[in-house]
Amino acid sequence: MISCILKTKSKIFFAFLLALVVSFGAFAQEQASDQAEVATKGVEPGATQGATTDATPAGDPAVIDAGEALFKNNCVVCHSAGTDVIVGPGLQGITQKRNEGWLIKWIKNSQALIAAGDKDAVAIYNEFNKQAMPSFAFSDDEVKSILAYIKSGKGVVSAPVAGPEGVTPGENVGTEAIGAVGNYLDIVLVVLIVVLIVLVVTLLLITSLLKNYLNKNRKLDEYDNEVVNQRFDFSKIYKSKAVRTLVVLIFVVVLLDLTIDKVMGIGIQQGYAPKQPIAFSHKLHAGEHQINCNYCHTTVYESKSASIPSANICMNCHSQIKTESPEIQKIYKAIERNRPIEWVRIHNLPDLAYFNHSQHTQVGGVECQTCHGPIEEMDVVYQYSPLTMGWCIDCHRETPLNTEGNEYYDKLVELHESSSKGAFTVSSNGGTECSKCHY
Repeated sequence: MISCILKTKSKIFFAFLLALVVSFGAFAQEQASDQAEVATKGVEPGATQGATTDATPAGDPAVIDAGEALFKNNCVVCHSAGTDVIVGPGLQGITQKRNEGWLIKWIKNSQALIAAGDKDAVAIYNEFNKQAMPSFAFSDDEVKSILAYIKSGKGVVSAPVAGPEGVTPGENVGTEAIGAVGNYLDIVLVVLIVVLIVLVVTLLLITSLLKNYLNKNRKLDEYDNEVVNQRFDFSKIYKSKAVRTLVVLIFVVVLLDLTIDKVMGIGIQQGYAPKQPIAFSHKLHAGEHQINCNYCHTTVYESKSASIPSANICMNCHSQIKTESPEIQKIYKAIERNRPIEWVRIHNLPDLAYFNHSQHTQVGGVECQTCHGPIEEMDVVYQYSPLTMGWCIDCHRETPLNTEGNEYYDKLVELHESSSKGAFTVSSNGGTECSKCHY
């Protein structure tokens, strides 16, 4: 009878223990799912939440877009579209301060206006330490498009405001929030282990007290006495063939898993951040000063490679800015020696893989951050994406093609829609064929 009571209590306890584990696991998964949903809500892959005020343009949107491209490729190094002074003055409201004819002359050839003795031109020249603005071979229409862009207010960046759920626009929250979820799960697991240990200790204490009570206050028959006072032989555990087999199996599985992880990681340099010969900060240049990627990487929209900027591009600004900086002095020395700056390559693809920047940036409209991550937030650039074949193929399978207004795709889209309900993606156009990247 006593043995039955003990067995029944043991079953009830372990059933309770199992229910506790299941409930804790379900609670942890539910909380993780909720937090991950909050972390990624409203954030699309490869993009960060921005704080740019996209004012409705008063002029032709096509003209404003053309002016934006010209401004970002030529003017943004020295001027902001707002009120911030970089090298030259901020240009917000410039169309109200100066007439269009004067601005066209100034932008196309400022030195000619200064030499002619124009009072406004000379005053600006003197105000900004007689730094000469380069002349631009723009047509009048191109200058007008730049002015239309400035007037539209499209390039003015507003102060960050608190977004929903306490997230500040512009904050790269995705991976950090998901990492926080992982930390939360670790805490839950530690708490769960502590609770289990406490329960086991409590069970052992209760068993010990019950055993002592029965030995002192009850006359036990031979069978009950054997059950109550039985000794657990630990040697039977490690001598058991089943236990030994299980231990060996676990060891083999762990070793195999570690081996596969190491083998599959060969050639993957995600997170690689080498030290460069000059401490160049993308956060300062592309982030704070909003210099367009195309200004330094001049072939990113036109060629297979994005090109590494020459020292001459650096000197467009640094012939006037921070000339005394030790890092800038390294550029001067490279020019004096007529030797290129030996930048360390970060993003490496194997020779057997073909990749074309212009095909992605110009034709596909892929943003730099899609592959390179929040580059405008990096003081030291690192490899953000794994750049594996599987990663590329997943992107080709999920990215829809913009086929509107392009007759080349009409028949292909028609055939695709007749046989598939999904979107017309890069994969639908042969983007996952081996010869697409390997030929």
